[in-house]
Amino acid sequence: MRIWFVAGIAASAVVFSALGYERLSGAAQTPSVPLTAWGEPDLQGIWTDPADTPLQRPAKYANQEFFTPEQRAELDRERAAQLGRDRRVERGTELDVAGAYSAVFMSLKRTGTRTSLIVDPKDGRLPPLTEGARTRAAAEREFRLALLQSTQTCKNHSVACAGGKYDPKPSAQRNDPPPRYNTARMNRHNGPEDAALADRCLTGGLPEFGTAYGGSFRRIVQTPGGISIFYDVGQGQGWQRNIVMNGSPHLPTGIRQWYGDSRGHWDGNTLVVDVTNFSPKTDYLGSRENLHLVERWTRTGADTLEYQVTIDDPGVWTRPWTVKQEFTRQSDEQNRIYYEPRCVEGNYALPGLIRAARTEDAEFAAGKGPDPATKDNATDFVGVEQDPFQ
Repeated sequence: MRIWFVAGIAASAVVFSALGYERLSGAAQTPSVPLTAWGEPDLQGIWTDPADTPLQRPAKYANQEFFTPEQRAELDRERAAQLGRDRRVERGTELDVAGAYSAVFMSLKRTGTRTSLIVDPKDGRLPPLTEGARTRAAAEREFRLALLQSTQTCKNHSVACAGGKYDPKPSAQRNDPPPRYNTARMNRHNGPEDAALADRCLTGGLPEFGTAYGGSFRRIVQTPGGISIFYDVGQGQGWQRNIVMNGSPHLPTGIRQWYGDSRGHWDGNTLVVDVTNFSPKTDYLGSRENLHLVERWTRTGADTLEYQVTIDDPGVWTRPWTVKQEFTRQSDEQNRIYYEPRCVEGNYALPGLIRAARTEDAEFAAGKGPDPATKDNATDFVGVEQDPFQ
């Protein structure tokens, strides 16, 4: 079960300089920005995107870049109504049990002004997938649907079974290995790696755009020659990345890291970060070890920070694409206490799922219970049936 916390994080002990708004020297450095004591643009603070914006522009908004005030108000009403979905359905069904994950655990932000985070391509949509990416995605989807085929999810024609079909007989693929290293939920718990990364307390990492349930904070800490960013996302799945600023090249290609290898430099008032060397065990929309990010962080005011990232993987998308967000600064005083993420230490749910799966296997073998393959333990039903943004 995932809980998206909205509390900000606080940094380790860091000496902050007294800031004043000054103008950097150089023709390319015209905007006024706050400076650190050592003369670099100051990006420090706790930052978050105060609005919810879909990654892709919903098809019904076509080439409309911004919502009208009326559209935003209507979306806010529709999305707020979802918080009242604490309703019971047919007692004893999987959907009824999944309803226990209710509005108590959620928080939604107001709808943003833009119809998509994607600003390039101009249509606000992801570029087409390459043929190889489509083939890989189809193989993974087929595998997951096979594990769902004998469940009520497919029998009831849930959107979670879209593309699949119901068959009361469990799939012969029930115990087969997945097409490639698993990062998402599948309908079995033969071992810990059958679970999604988040269920294993392994955050998705970069790029980080928040979730439909809110809760996406980053604290930037600067020192002479170094920058660290502490992320507070998900259910205790906070993490830290360090940006190397000494001009050295990326790590050798044989060294792969969960959050990639970040190398930064200043372009006027903008921090530019090139990120490569991702682990093949991470996944962002199908992109893994060949994911390449170019981030641009620009202080635009006392409490505003623009973030822009260009995302590329020639093996997944037919062209690079770019996302832009506008962050606002959060109160250092109100977030002065930092509660260290403890997902792994407190993650009793995952071993509990595995133990329950072995119990169900034993009961079925003894003729005391249903075939575990007919139960859906993978689908997060809350919100899967409707999305006002779409």
